[in-house]
Amino acid sequence: MSDVTNATQARTAPLYGIAAEYEHAEQVVAAAEAARDAGYTKMDAYSPHPIEGLDEALSVPPSRLGFAVLAAGIIGAIAGYGLQYYGLVIFYPLNIGGRPLNDWPAYIVITFEVTVLLAAFTAGLLMLARNGLPRPYHSIFNAPGFERASRDRYFLCIEAADARFDLADTRAFLEGTPALHVTEVER
Repeated sequence: MSDVTNATQARTAPLYGIAAEYEHAEQVVAAAEAARDAGYTKMDAYSPHPIEGLDEALSVPPSRLGFAVLAAGIIGAIAGYGLQYYGLVIFYPLNIGGRPLNDWPAYIVITFEVTVLLAAFTAGLLMLARNGLPRPYHSIFNAPGFERASRDRYFLCIEAADARFDLADTRAFLEGTPALHVTEVER
Protein backbone atom coordinates (compact mmCIF):
# COMPACT_ATOMS: atom_id res chain seq x y z
CA MET A 1 0.00 0.00 0.00
CA SER A 2 2.85 2.38 0.76
CA ASP A 3 4.39 1.70 -2.67
CA VAL A 4 1.15 2.79 -4.33
CA THR A 5 0.99 5.91 -2.14
CA ASN A 6 4.62 6.75 -2.93
CA ALA A 7 3.98 6.19 -6.66
CA THR A 8 0.95 8.48 -6.47
CA GLN A 9 2.93 11.23 -4.74
CA ALA A 10 5.91 10.81 -7.09
CA ARG A 11 3.75 11.05 -10.23
CA THR A 12 3.94 14.49 -11.78
CA ALA A 13 1.72 13.96 -14.83
CA PRO A 14 -2.01 13.38 -14.39
CA LEU A 15 -3.16 9.79 -14.63
CA TYR A 16 -5.15 8.64 -17.68
CA GLY A 17 -5.85 5.17 -16.32
CA ILE A 18 -4.47 1.73 -15.63
CA ALA A 19 -3.75 -0.67 -18.49
CA ALA A 20 -3.37 -4.42 -18.38
CA GLU A 21 -1.64 -6.44 -21.09
CA TYR A 22 -2.94 -9.89 -22.09
CA GLU A 23 -1.52 -12.64 -24.23
CA HIS A 24 -4.79 -14.11 -25.56
CA ALA A 25 -8.03 -12.61 -26.87
CA GLU A 26 -10.18 -14.72 -24.54
CA GLN A 27 -8.34 -13.24 -21.55
CA VAL A 28 -9.11 -9.64 -22.48
CA VAL A 29 -12.78 -10.49 -23.10
CA ALA A 30 -13.01 -12.21 -19.72
CA ALA A 31 -11.26 -9.28 -18.02
CA ALA A 32 -13.59 -6.77 -19.69
CA GLU A 33 -16.63 -8.78 -18.57
CA ALA A 34 -15.27 -8.94 -15.03
CA ALA A 35 -14.60 -5.18 -15.05
CA ARG A 36 -18.11 -4.50 -16.32
CA ASP A 37 -19.56 -6.75 -13.63
CA ALA A 38 -17.42 -4.97 -11.02
CA GLY A 39 -19.04 -1.66 -12.01
CA TYR A 40 -16.42 -0.05 -14.23
CA THR A 41 -17.95 1.85 -17.14
CA LYS A 42 -15.14 3.94 -18.65
CA MET A 43 -12.78 1.40 -20.18
CA ASP A 44 -11.50 0.42 -23.58
CA ALA A 45 -9.77 -2.57 -25.11
CA TYR A 46 -7.13 -2.60 -27.82
CA SER A 47 -6.34 -5.57 -30.05
CA PRO A 48 -4.67 -6.34 -33.38
CA HIS A 49 -7.91 -7.76 -34.82
CA PRO A 50 -11.66 -7.68 -34.12
CA ILE A 51 -12.72 -9.92 -31.24
CA GLU A 52 -16.20 -11.40 -31.13
CA GLY A 53 -17.98 -10.55 -27.89
CA LEU A 54 -15.65 -7.73 -26.87
CA ASP A 55 -18.17 -4.99 -27.67
CA GLU A 56 -20.74 -6.65 -25.44
CA ALA A 57 -18.17 -7.12 -22.69
CA LEU A 58 -17.31 -3.40 -22.84
CA SER A 59 -21.02 -2.44 -23.01
CA VAL A 60 -20.48 -0.56 -26.27
CA PRO A 61 -23.84 0.64 -27.60
CA PRO A 62 -24.76 -0.41 -31.14
CA SER A 63 -23.66 1.98 -33.86
CA ARG A 64 -26.19 4.21 -35.61
CA LEU A 65 -23.86 4.57 -38.59
CA GLY A 66 -26.06 2.29 -40.70
CA PHE A 67 -29.05 4.62 -40.36
CA ALA A 68 -26.95 7.60 -41.47
CA VAL A 69 -25.62 5.63 -44.46
CA LEU A 70 -29.15 4.55 -45.39
CA ALA A 71 -30.37 8.15 -45.20
CA ALA A 72 -27.46 9.33 -47.35
CA GLY A 73 -28.20 6.57 -49.88
CA ILE A 74 -31.86 7.57 -50.10
CA ILE A 75 -30.89 11.23 -50.51
CA GLY A 76 -28.39 10.19 -53.20
CA ALA A 77 -31.05 8.20 -55.06
CA ILE A 78 -33.51 11.08 -54.95
CA ALA A 79 -30.82 13.58 -55.98
CA GLY A 80 -29.54 11.40 -58.84
CA TYR A 81 -32.99 10.72 -60.22
CA GLY A 82 -34.13 14.31 -59.65
CA LEU A 83 -31.12 15.79 -61.43
CA GLN A 84 -31.71 13.63 -64.49
CA TYR A 85 -35.44 14.29 -64.46
CA TYR A 86 -34.91 18.04 -64.22
CA GLY A 87 -32.30 18.08 -66.99
CA LEU A 88 -34.10 15.80 -69.47
CA VAL A 89 -37.79 16.54 -68.79
CA ILE A 90 -38.06 20.11 -67.48
CA PHE A 91 -34.97 22.10 -68.51
CA TYR A 92 -34.14 20.64 -71.93
CA PRO A 93 -36.75 18.14 -73.13
CA LEU A 94 -35.91 16.25 -76.31
CA ASN A 95 -38.27 13.79 -77.95
CA ILE A 96 -35.92 11.22 -79.44
CA GLY A 97 -37.50 8.37 -81.38
CA GLY A 98 -40.91 8.90 -79.81
CA ARG A 99 -39.83 7.72 -76.34
CA PRO A 100 -41.43 9.36 -73.30
CA LEU A 101 -39.57 12.25 -71.66
CA ASN A 102 -39.60 10.54 -68.25
CA ASP A 103 -37.92 7.33 -69.42
CA TRP A 104 -37.08 6.02 -65.94
CA PRO A 105 -35.24 2.82 -66.98
CA ALA A 106 -32.57 5.01 -68.57
CA TYR A 107 -32.10 6.82 -65.25
CA ILE A 108 -31.41 3.71 -63.15
CA VAL A 109 -27.66 3.44 -63.70
CA ILE A 110 -26.85 7.03 -62.69
CA THR A 111 -29.34 6.89 -59.82
CA PHE A 112 -27.62 3.76 -58.50
CA GLU A 113 -24.15 5.30 -58.87
CA VAL A 114 -25.09 8.48 -56.98
CA THR A 115 -26.74 6.37 -54.27
CA VAL A 116 -23.60 4.30 -53.74
CA LEU A 117 -21.34 7.36 -53.97
CA LEU A 118 -23.17 9.33 -51.28
CA ALA A 119 -23.59 6.30 -49.01
CA ALA A 120 -19.92 5.34 -49.28
CA PHE A 121 -18.65 8.86 -48.60
CA THR A 122 -21.01 9.18 -45.65
CA ALA A 123 -19.84 5.84 -44.21
CA GLY A 124 -16.18 6.75 -44.62
CA LEU A 125 -16.41 10.26 -43.19
CA LEU A 126 -18.63 9.29 -40.26
CA MET A 127 -16.38 6.32 -39.46
CA LEU A 128 -13.36 8.63 -39.32
CA ALA A 129 -15.26 11.15 -37.18
CA ARG A 130 -16.68 8.49 -34.84
CA ASN A 131 -13.26 6.92 -34.30
CA GLY A 132 -11.64 10.30 -33.76
CA LEU A 133 -9.24 9.82 -36.65
CA PRO A 134 -6.70 10.91 -37.60
CA ARG A 135 -5.33 10.76 -34.05
CA PRO A 136 -1.59 11.39 -33.95
CA TYR A 137 -1.51 11.10 -30.14
CA HIS A 138 -3.50 9.33 -27.44
CA SER A 139 -2.57 8.81 -23.81
CA ILE A 140 -2.70 5.01 -24.14
CA PHE A 141 0.36 5.25 -26.39
CA ASN A 142 2.34 5.95 -23.18
CA ALA A 143 1.69 2.42 -21.87
CA PRO A 144 4.87 0.36 -21.96
CA GLY A 145 4.74 -2.26 -24.71
CA PHE A 146 1.59 -0.79 -26.27
CA GLU A 147 3.14 -0.97 -29.75
CA ARG A 148 2.48 -4.73 -29.56
CA ALA A 149 -1.28 -4.02 -29.59
CA SER A 150 -1.03 -3.90 -33.36
CA ARG A 151 0.76 -7.25 -33.57
CA ASP A 152 0.16 -9.88 -30.91
CA ARG A 153 -0.98 -8.41 -27.57
CA TYR A 154 -4.31 -7.32 -26.12
CA PHE A 155 -4.79 -4.40 -23.74
CA LEU A 156 -7.59 -3.35 -21.41
CA CYS A 157 -7.44 0.17 -19.98
CA ILE A 158 -9.69 1.38 -17.19
CA GLU A 159 -9.75 5.17 -17.28
CA ALA A 160 -9.19 7.35 -14.23
CA ALA A 161 -12.34 9.30 -15.17
CA ASP A 162 -14.46 6.28 -14.16
CA ALA A 163 -16.62 6.94 -11.09
CA ARG A 164 -15.53 3.66 -9.49
CA PHE A 165 -11.81 4.20 -10.20
CA ASP A 166 -9.48 4.00 -7.22
CA LEU A 167 -5.79 3.63 -7.96
CA ALA A 168 -5.08 0.83 -5.49
CA ASP A 169 -8.38 -1.04 -5.94
CA THR A 170 -8.31 -0.87 -9.73
CA ARG A 171 -4.70 -1.98 -9.86
CA ALA A 172 -5.48 -4.90 -7.53
CA PHE A 173 -8.52 -5.79 -9.64
CA LEU A 174 -6.48 -5.90 -12.88
CA GLU A 175 -3.66 -7.81 -11.21
CA GLY A 176 -6.27 -10.41 -10.23
CA THR A 177 -6.90 -11.10 -13.92
CA PRO A 178 -4.42 -13.16 -16.00
CA ALA A 179 -2.61 -10.01 -17.12
CA LEU A 180 1.06 -10.14 -18.09
CA HIS A 181 1.67 -6.56 -16.93
CA VAL A 182 -0.41 -3.89 -15.21
CA THR A 183 0.84 -0.33 -15.64
CA GLU A 184 -0.28 3.19 -14.90
CA VAL A 185 -0.86 5.31 -17.99
CA GLU A 186 -0.07 9.01 -17.77
CA ARG A 187 -1.74 11.68 -19.85
